[in-house]
Amino acid sequence: MTKARLLSCVTTVPRCLMYLAAAGVYLSQREMVAQGFVASGVPAHLIPVLIVAKIAAPIAIPSRLSVRLSDLAYARMFYHLLLALSAHLNAGNGGSLPAVLAFALMPTSFFTRNAARRPLSPNVPTGSCLPGKAGRASP
Repeated sequence: MTKARLLSCVTTVPRCLMYLAAAGVYLSQREMVAQGFVASGVPAHLIPVLIVAKIAAPIAIPSRLSVRLSDLAYARMFYHLLLALSAHLNAGNGGSLPAVLAFALMPTSFFTRNAARRPLSPNVPTGSCLPGKAGRASP
């Protein structure tokens, strides 16, 4: 296993597990989650949408059944984590640590994924500076 492939797994798997765990919390403790959303100024009607997204993204990214779907899942996670981090920081509730951790794993996971999976994503830059040159070779 190459360094880039190992790095991809080490950064992608925990992030996907965090999303699945959050979906489990949203499903099992929905009333508590709704109260937290309202206290943070986020509408509770977003909870069902986030449950679907928190289950779908961790399936789409490692499976790579569709590169476009995988890229869309990365983009959705990126924006979700930015919004979650902002909401937690503005609410001052101290719940921003999971968002910070998942957000910190995003760049490495994204830029090393071509080393770990096929087909290649056209959105990962060529000549990546990460171990193993995860991007496609330059023409």
